[in-house]
Amino acid sequence: MTRRHSGGEVIILSFVAAYILTLVPLPSWAVFFRPEWVGLILIYWCLFLPQRIGVVRAWLVGLLMDALTGAVLGQYALALALIAYITLRWHRRLRQQTLWQQTVNVLFLVALMQFLEAWVRGLDSQFMGGWRFWMPAVTSMLLWPWLYAVLSNIQQRFAVH
Repeated sequence: MTRRHSGGEVIILSFVAAYILTLVPLPSWAVFFRPEWVGLILIYWCLFLPQRIGVVRAWLVGLLMDALTGAVLGQYALALALIAYITLRWHRRLRQQTLWQQTVNVLFLVALMQFLEAWVRGLDSQFMGGWRFWMPAVTSMLLWPWLYAVLSNIQQRFAVH
């Protein structure tokens, strides 16, 4: 007997919201503090619905992100596919961790994502280093507990499985 999935629209809407939050213009001083919304949403769904969100879907989410932001084609796709792969490999361990332990792992995953994006930009001679480079990883880490709570509530309310 196969189990039917439900709530696909909720998953799609969560990514649409992440795209919108990524594209919303910010003041110049705040740009460096923008969390990696799409990466955070991807990590959540990979952790809690690993059978629904995989590396190929992460790649497609990343390609759309590349197109929306005007990034080098494949920059986000590569980073998000790798983040999905790592999260899927570790999802059983990560789900058993406390929320604060997960938060540290989110810092690691988003920092890796930032590093891959910078590597691709570096090939295109657009690399920007310094403390600003790490700020999206830090703000993403700080947002994880709240995003986790919101998405868990949404997942339960709309019976996403």
